[in-house]
Amino acid sequence: MTRQFKDYFSEKSDAYRSYRPGYPPELFAWLAGLPAQRDAALDCGCGTGQASVALAEHFARVYAVDPSAGQVGSAMPHERVEYRVAPAEETGLPDTSVDLVIAAQALHWFDFDRFYPEVRRVAREGAVFAAFTYGLLAINGEIDGIIGRFYRDVIGPYWPPERAHVDSGYQTLPFPFPDIEPPTFAMTAHWELEHLMGYFETWSAVKEYRRLKGDDPLELVAGELAAAWGDPVLVRRVSWPLVLRVGRVS
Repeated sequence: MTRQFKDYFSEKSDAYRSYRPGYPPELFAWLAGLPAQRDAALDCGCGTGQASVALAEHFARVYAVDPSAGQVGSAMPHERVEYRVAPAEETGLPDTSVDLVIAAQALHWFDFDRFYPEVRRVAREGAVFAAFTYGLLAINGEIDGIIGRFYRDVIGPYWPPERAHVDSGYQTLPFPFPDIEPPTFAMTAHWELEHLMGYFETWSAVKEYRRLKGDDPLELVAGELAAAWGDPVLVRRVSWPLVLRVGRVS
């Protein structure tokens, strides 16, 4: 059955661009070494273009598609990135036109029965598909406990069903290509408390909680987090578990 596009991210697209973490540059260098050539790459569910711009450091052209006009409108400009408002299942690209297809923190939203045939259609011989996702962040024991309770107990019922695939490290998703074993990449950032709270603003469950209850769930955790953080301008190291599913398109 066709899955209907659920637009959780058009609202406050600028916040998504500002507060979502970036991916390690080493990840894109490794991915770029896998295809037979580096003429063109495709970023599906590109959001505001964090991964698209990183790919452009390695490919002559990057096509970046997202069904959210708000996300594309807030995307990071780059001379080698062409943004399009389009679903991952219908990119509008020509047949056999790209060497690498990626889905960064996006595959769990797609209609798999339509998406994977689209990947095969646009892929050139020797092309590679890579999907990556990151789970719940970690800072330190005390702060992690507060965030974990907020994630599970406060906004847990408001996550869309697709979030379960992220929590499983994409092991519950269909993946029809022969796996390529990836190396381990460290995904980290250094944030003040304000940036952490801005990141929470991008969570779909926070938005859904507000829509259904009319209250702000961040108010339920802000005081406890502030007490555990200490000086709000103190910069703390944040890390995420980064998981990759990579395969040669067949």
